[in-house]
Amino acid sequence: MLVRLRLARILRAFGRRLDPGLRSAAATQRQVRRTLRPRNPAQAIAAGFLTAMFAGTFLLMLPAATPGEGGATFLEAWFTATSALCVTGLIVVDTPTYWSGFGEGVIATLIQLGGFGVMSFSALLGVFIMGKLNLRTRVMTAAETKHQDFGDIRALLIGIVKVSLLTEATAAVVLFLRFWLGYDETLPQAAWNGVFHSISAFNNAGFALYSDSLMRYAGDWIVSLTIAGAVITGGLGFPVILELRKRFRRPHHWSMHTKIVLWGTAILLTAGTVFFALVEWTNRAAIGNLDGADRLLAAFFHSTMSRTAGFNSVDIAELHPVSWLATDILMFIGGGPAGTAGGLKITTFAVLFFILWAEIRGESAVNIFHKRLSRSVHRQAISVVLLSLAAIMASTVFLMLITDFGQERILFEVVSAYATVGLSTGITADLPAAGQVVIIFLMFLGRLGPVTLATSLAVRHRKTHFEYPKERPLIG
Repeated sequence: MLVRLRLARILRAFGRRLDPGLRSAAATQRQVRRTLRPRNPAQAIAAGFLTAMFAGTFLLMLPAATPGEGGATFLEAWFTATSALCVTGLIVVDTPTYWSGFGEGVIATLIQLGGFGVMSFSALLGVFIMGKLNLRTRVMTAAETKHQDFGDIRALLIGIVKVSLLTEATAAVVLFLRFWLGYDETLPQAAWNGVFHSISAFNNAGFALYSDSLMRYAGDWIVSLTIAGAVITGGLGFPVILELRKRFRRPHHWSMHTKIVLWGTAILLTAGTVFFALVEWTNRAAIGNLDGADRLLAAFFHSTMSRTAGFNSVDIAELHPVSWLATDILMFIGGGPAGTAGGLKITTFAVLFFILWAEIRGESAVNIFHKRLSRSVHRQAISVVLLSLAAIMASTVFLMLITDFGQERILFEVVSAYATVGLSTGITADLPAAGQVVIIFLMFLGRLGPVTLATSLAVRHRKTHFEYPKERPLIG
């Protein structure tokens, strides 16, 4: 047997020498495969999102996606597909009147796909169809979900599906009953509205099937709290949700990540609610026309939605400019990593805060919840913030040059797009085509993350084999 294998190898080698064209063709084929294949998981994630984005654009351009004759323009379909896939919620056309049932179904599917993750969804199909995952798929899925254990991807995916379906199903049932029994919607209409808004809420998308978003439900505690609960659950991130399922009764065993997300979420929700209630309490164009308890509900709802969901129960255009600025800050911070929320994530700002706190106290290491923070995380947090600020500032300046809108409204729109929130002061549809393309780019960049996108564009990893001598510049 061994002799036979060696003889086969010799014959193959001899054949290549006799036929250099065969050898050249094989080399060319290998080169093409290497060129077409993404070089790292970040590239694969970006390629997957781009593919899904343009597939959704094509579907929304079909005549069946709109109720009237013809179909949507390329820019309208592209903008809507990107907004849905990136779970943002910004729109250039009115969702309930412009799109047909088929179009709304495409939007809901894109939202679900974008919230779950393109690579994660592909890996999930592999689990159900083939029953196993290859190493490459495990690496890409781990990169998208920020999971560290390649061998536990199957259990992770199944856990994510269970959490997603359970939360969405619960919210859908509650909303269906409320719309059907409380607002006299027909049975099919109430069922579809319940399903669509539960998907949009859990995935922090902010798409609504009402032209005024959820302003008609500003004083409805059932609708508002159901939507807010689904948004908060999705915004915690799958790692936190899955850890809470396992160790809910043992908080002293929670990881640093889970503690940061939970504490950060509670602080931001409370602070945002108090701030918006105080600033807008007498603003009759916002929450001032509601009863006392309903004003607190509307303030809490806006605080929740500002952290990447995009629904609104008050008119955003009528808020005080100070509320716009506070909303900008909440949108920029966002929710928890590896979930359906956007923004720069709570953990990023918590890391920066504790770095600052350690520097003020003169400590040599950054400690959080009795754990020492890795120094590589310092650089990652700083890089994410600086890259994000650069993208936001450049986009804001460009839009100010090509439009007549004020800086406050443009900055609000840009931060909302980059943080994949979806709140708007009402200028999105009035932006010129170039401005809407900028918003599309910001939504795509914000969903993938600046570091992920930068990594996907890198052709190789450089590793230096030497170090320069240290020197400290003067700071401050």
